Amino acid sequence: MSKQSHEVDYEIIGHEMQMVEVELDPGETVIAEAGAMTYMEEGIEFEAKMGDGSDAEEGVFGKLLGAGKRMISGESLFMTHFTNQGAGKRHVAFAAPYPGRIIPVDLSAIGGELLCQKDAFLCAALGTKLDVAFTKRIGAGFFGGEGFILQRLAGDGMAFIHAGGTVIEKELRGETLRVDTGCLVAFQPSIDYDIERAGNLKSMVFGGEGLFLATLRGAGKVWLQSLPFARMADRIAAASGVGGDEVGEDRSLVGRLLGD
Repeated sequence: MSKQSHEVDYEIIGHEMQMVEVELDPGETVIAEAGAMTYMEEGIEFEAKMGDGSDAEEGVFGKLLGAGKRMISGESLFMTHFTNQGAGKRHVAFAAPYPGRIIPVDLSAIGGELLCQKDAFLCAALGTKLDVAFTKRIGAGFFGGEGFILQRLAGDGMAFIHAGGTVIEKELRGETLRVDTGCLVAFQPSIDYDIERAGNLKSMVFGGEGLFLATLRGAGKVWLQSLPFARMADRIAAASGVGGDEVGEDRSLVGRLLGD
């Protein structure tokens, strides 16, 4: 059975600040979030499109619906499509937005579907469908940290997601795993995802682990990150000595480093 997605080759470059370099044969395309591209070789052309291009027959209404879902999830309206219009193999590279790891996922090897936090997606082979997924439990919506809106990646090609710090891949075989809500990157849809209270009232208030934890049950793969972006941003803000009421009166740490 032939694949629906383009079959792209790739190389992960770097360690703390990684890039993924994708090799495209003539006519092959990779889709990416706006602003993720680092460099591209001669012969590759890019175009911003409303939609992921997974369904060539998709009409204007379908594209608008998909764009609306992306707005709900906080992503940009458009995806950038990079196509090799040259005669030979060409390369295009995409960079991670902050220190961490790029995780290559062969969707055909994990059942064709993956759920991930809405800002984890970096790029994927054309033919990969990006959609918004809502968790089944209302608790996840109110207390899930990253929220109850997740991204669903579906297809049979390569997709690349990004996570902060060190990445851990765990295989659940009917066990239960409790995770800090911000540390959850992605999981297979066979995993049941919910948000539960973090211990008793005393532990919730003074334990320093947050009020709620993500609870994962079932069988399938789970990807975790050691450094969620929100946690890193909080530490930078704390180190800068700028509180919420002082933002307009003082400069951020980044601004000072840049000499702004």
